[in-house]
Amino acid sequence: MADFLPLIVIGFAASLGLTPLTRQIARRFGMMDAPSARKVHGTPIPLMGGLAIYGAFVLALVLFDHWPQYILELSVILVSATWLAFIGLLDDRMDLRPWAKFPAQALAALLIIAVGVHVELFSVPLLNWVVTFVWIVGIVNAVNFLDNMDGLAAGISAIIALFIFGLAILNGQELVSALSAALFGSAVGFLIYNFNPATTFMGDMGSMFLGFILAVLGIKLRFPHQFLAASWYIPILLLGLPIFDTSLVVFSRLREGRSPLQGGKDHTSHRLVTLGLSHRTAVIILYLACVVLCGSAAVVSVASVPVANVIGIVVAVLAVIAFIFLEIVRIREVRQRQQKPVETTS
Repeated sequence: MADFLPLIVIGFAASLGLTPLTRQIARRFGMMDAPSARKVHGTPIPLMGGLAIYGAFVLALVLFDHWPQYILELSVILVSATWLAFIGLLDDRMDLRPWAKFPAQALAALLIIAVGVHVELFSVPLLNWVVTFVWIVGIVNAVNFLDNMDGLAAGISAIIALFIFGLAILNGQELVSALSAALFGSAVGFLIYNFNPATTFMGDMGSMFLGFILAVLGIKLRFPHQFLAASWYIPILLLGLPIFDTSLVVFSRLREGRSPLQGGKDHTSHRLVTLGLSHRTAVIILYLACVVLCGSAAVVSVASVPVANVIGIVVAVLAVIAFIFLEIVRIREVRQRQQKPVETTS
């Protein structure tokens, strides 16, 4: 474990130092996130924080001594991540249409599959490739969706990366340990500036980069001492919060007759605020929920199959209850808004 601590330290220090620079660059080139009806901030906030996360992550990996053993795999992961970071930067600058980003995400997923990084759930390779493709594209967009409140996406990504780091250490996975350590450090360094009240945002460059690396880490995690009957849903538990939020939002928007890709204040965090919580409190509650989910994943990784499945069922039931409750919150909010009298002028 001590071998990977320098990656965390360098990732943190580099992100801490680079974020003010990217903030100034964003102001210089006018890359600001302007306030709007679907956003919670009231003043323009500099974007490009994702560049600091990306740069810190790459700098930290320079300290990974065993990279020659993983040169092909690591190279493709970095090239794909760089590609998505670039597309995210373009989106931050040009405000790309949601469907315009899908081909770029698909290409990154296909590159990862081509180098042999994929799930191993089925005896038919094509099924494994399809699940891997859906997982990568889905998680990239889920983390992008999660970036809807100060400190949320960065903090949740840091928590997930930390738990993945611990599981990788326990299972002797060097590359996963290095990648998750670098990601944890760089996300926490950025979070110093991004927690409420945020002075900079990561933008799509940061959220797509974080989502991609987390998706790949979830695929690469292996549990040699656990049966597949329990280990297959460990990554789902680890990434459970982004998956839950995206599922909730997509369901609500379809139910309301809106496009799932249309932005709005209908995420999990927004619904907690509707209940009367402050933005900070809502984010901290989601941090705690993520810790519980990741902790459940850690327990499942070492538990017997019956115990692991009980944990999985309990988490699933609680998720359904939370889903229904937050849907009711949304329905009541929309109904109250529609019933609110409209002011008229004479």
